[in-house]
Amino acid sequence: MTASREVSDVTDSLTADTVVLPPVVATTVPASLDARSVSAWFGSHQVLSRVSLTMPAGQVTALIGPSGCGKSTFLRTLNRMHELIPAARFGGEVLFEGEDIYDASWRLTDARRRIGMVFQKPNPFPAMSIYDNVVAGLRLTGTRASRREKDELVEESLSRAGLWKEVRDRLRQPGGALSGGQQQRLCIARALAVRPRVLLMDEPCSALDPTSTRRVEETIGELAGQVTVVIVTHNMQQAARVSQQCAFFLAEQGTPGGIVEAGATNDIFNTPQDGRTADYVAGRFG
Repeated sequence: MTASREVSDVTDSLTADTVVLPPVVATTVPASLDARSVSAWFGSHQVLSRVSLTMPAGQVTALIGPSGCGKSTFLRTLNRMHELIPAARFGGEVLFEGEDIYDASWRLTDARRRIGMVFQKPNPFPAMSIYDNVVAGLRLTGTRASRREKDELVEESLSRAGLWKEVRDRLRQPGGALSGGQQQRLCIARALAVRPRVLLMDEPCSALDPTSTRRVEETIGELAGQVTVVIVTHNMQQAARVSQQCAFFLAEQGTPGGIVEAGATNDIFNTPQDGRTADYVAGRFG
């Protein structure tokens, strides 16, 4: 996916009707997600078949598996980003605290505000300042906030993303001038600024160096308990480090992707029940 496409996705994922910003001191309560029999198509090509997975509130769930098995597609169905792709179709249910986000009573913008997303490549708005990048979501969602509320929100969001101490003296400098790892944490702060209860992360460290990767992983650990995190990663060690549960996806012999095995991370890595899972986590394929 190109950087321009991802910036477009950011805009599409945040655009909404005018809402009033909750008090900055408000605590965001993590929400559970429950995918039930999720199937997905691009035109006539089916990429997922009847995938079911519970993602507990306040935990980090890692989606693992080889390329082309539907992990990222599944992730994008969880906040209806899949709908942005021409000819994309969806089947099944995604329950947010028991309510189906695909139900007609749910506005598309409500789903994307409550279930935020961080993309594979850091994609801050490069000409915007660090400050304006964080509050961009407020503008795009039509959220009203005073200058004091914005100031407090910027500090809160950057602190939650583990970036405040590094940038607090240069908030008016361009976000594009930050290092790759800092840019990704800025994108996390931008996503957190609209106070999602779930945060989806699509390979957030794949374009980063080891030091930046470690810092983003630390940020994910600090967010655990504050927000539910669902992360796609090809890095087995990363999945083991950051998640409490894992789901192993696989698409065999041209069949649609599905979950082979899901459970506690320690169990998936140490005592997998399926031989294919054991082979994958041991590095024998993928």
